Amino acid sequence: MLATDISAPMLDLAREAASAAGLDNVETRVMDTQCLDLSAASFDAAIARFSLQFVPDVQRALVDVRRVLKPGARFAAAVFSAVERNVFRAAPQAIASRLAGRPFPEPGPGQWALNDPVTLGDAFQRAGYRDVDVRSVPFVYRFASLAEALCNVQESQPPLMRLLDQLSEAERGAAWAEIERTFAAFVGPDGFAGPSEALIAVGAA
Repeated sequence: MLATDISAPMLDLAREAASAAGLDNVETRVMDTQCLDLSAASFDAAIARFSLQFVPDVQRALVDVRRVLKPGARFAAAVFSAVERNVFRAAPQAIASRLAGRPFPEPGPGQWALNDPVTLGDAFQRAGYRDVDVRSVPFVYRFASLAEALCNVQESQPPLMRLLDQLSEAERGAAWAEIERTFAAFVGPDGFAGPSEALIAVGAA
């Protein structure tokens, strides 16, 4: 099993997770998905988990992934769906973007690129994949409390934190207060439950 990423720190986390799970068959390599330094027709399957939308040239990446797959092998990619169906990820960014005077979502590669099923499916087909299927999959972010949910937002959403850095101290305070009020609607007896949705695209080489 090979895990690749353009970011070495992300692969450090992958190695730690594999070690914690007792897996000894996982190799990691820093690599650009748009230009994979791998032999053609050498993999039985490939997956991209919430990463394809960040690639500058999605078509180039999809074609190169297909190149390294064996004939008939499948590639599956998960991306976030529409912003209105992903309140935990989208609402804080929308709030910060508004206060920073920036559009949301911003055009180009990013967390909300490829969030339309037709666009995602067309990208797979143009790259030469067969039997392409795109499905929406709802899921829920769960935390024991609102405080834990807010802490996770700070730790796991670099795009949001970059937006907040552009604001004044007063504006940052207003942003966090509005985020907390928005999230409060999703707090119940069992803690925080933020509804979300992914798109899963699958195609055969």
